[in-house]
Amino acid sequence: MKKTIALLTAAGMMLTAISPVMAADSAVESAVSEVEAVAAEESGILNESTDAYEESYVLIPSEDGRYDIPAIINVPTGEIKGAVVMLHGTGSTKNEAGDGYKTAAPVLSEKYGIATVRIDFTGYGDSEADDKLYDFSSAVNDAVSARNYVAANYDVDKFAVMGWSQGGTDALLSAGKLPELWDAVVTWAGAPDLSDMLSDEDYAEAQENGFFEMEYDFRGPSEVSLQWCEDVKNTDVLDVFSAYAGPVLAIYGTQDDTVDPVWSDRIVETSTNKDSATYPIEGMDHTFNVFSEEDLHSLHDAIDATGSFLAAEFSVSADSAAESVVESAAESVEG
Repeated sequence: MKKTIALLTAAGMMLTAISPVMAADSAVESAVSEVEAVAAEESGILNESTDAYEESYVLIPSEDGRYDIPAIINVPTGEIKGAVVMLHGTGSTKNEAGDGYKTAAPVLSEKYGIATVRIDFTGYGDSEADDKLYDFSSAVNDAVSARNYVAANYDVDKFAVMGWSQGGTDALLSAGKLPELWDAVVTWAGAPDLSDMLSDEDYAEAQENGFFEMEYDFRGPSEVSLQWCEDVKNTDVLDVFSAYAGPVLAIYGTQDDTVDPVWSDRIVETSTNKDSATYPIEGMDHTFNVFSEEDLHSLHDAIDATGSFLAAEFSVSADSAAESVVESAAESVEG
């Protein structure tokens, strides 16, 4: 059983093939035009850059070249300890519910020295791709594309992946399928089991038409692919995640009635890393009370817990890398 942090302030079917990691040894050009960049800034989706950080809108080529991934990158102007790829949940967008990710990015950058890249999955937010392209494998590939874009264009070599709700599902899968790419994982109300989102009627519709329409109470419907349905039915997310040896922080609200808080415990119990922990926030709901708290204190509690955890893990990762270099040098001398 892993520890629970208290700060103040099932064997599954293999996923469909995930392509090899895109090379990150040279700069990757963003497809965004100056007109699009200005439009993004005027739309209000960006935080205004300050002396402490710079924020920009980019289009990242997908791993297979079929579409562009709309993304917002926030980078500290000072020392960069590492970067985190932020994955949104079901029906949401890169800025997340109540601008939760948009709010988090400047804090992580200015207070903790952590760069962030928040992306739109296919068919959501600014994405012009077909929403039926979204499934577990495409989500993992898009997370990797975002990571590699930052690695190729900024002085960053420590990376984490985080996700909110179904974004947490995708973060866990990313870490389990490609553990060598991620130094840490964070889930916000992470949902390893999405079976409650797929009814027998929806599955039958998808089998007949290749997709079903998912309804929301906060936006219009989306078309969800049969492949996503098969992923949900046949993937044991925690079994995939068990291949990851790095640390995970599972943050949840005690009043979450969308994703049972017990799943955060199970995420941490799956991990074998001594630094893995849960972080419960009393009285917080699935959307981190962004629609009920004027001061957003629950959201900021989660942001600070995330920042503290990642800053510490990036430091540990850097120390381990330095020790490895020293050991290798010593072995060379001895040899």
